[in-house]
Amino acid sequence: MLMPKRVKRRKQFRGSMAGKATRGNKITNGEFGIVALEPAWIKSNQIEAARIAMTRYIKRGGKVWIKIFPDKPVTTKPAETRMGSGKGTLEFWVAVVKPGRVMFEISGVAEEVAREALRLATHKLPVKCKVVSRADLEGGAGSEN
Repeated sequence: MLMPKRVKRRKQFRGSMAGKATRGNKITNGEFGIVALEPAWIKSNQIEAARIAMTRYIKRGGKVWIKIFPDKPVTTKPAETRMGSGKGTLEFWVAVVKPGRVMFEISGVAEEVAREALRLATHKLPVKCKVVSRADLEGGAGSEN
């Protein structure tokens, strides 16, 4: 599972996910990608599940890039615990994803294979997504939505 090697602070505030992604909203490495359509926290195990779904489908051909990293710690308190007595223990790591963020990229395989692999990966993610090509994001950036 993905997680930072070390962090400056053990626990973090929850923060807000307002607005659209200003960074990471272009396909930089591959030919096709998955773009988030709504804001969400994506857990490290969900990222791993999507990666496995893609690499299994393309039978280890081509190349896959993961463009998000779970660097936000999420804490929870045990069930049936009274209020107070501090913040809970760290349970899992999440990547904060805003609408428009390119999460995965793929190249080195045929278009229909790439689109199907990315479609399978979207089913593993807790957020509405769409599969896009590099031409979609470069050409139709202003006219879309």
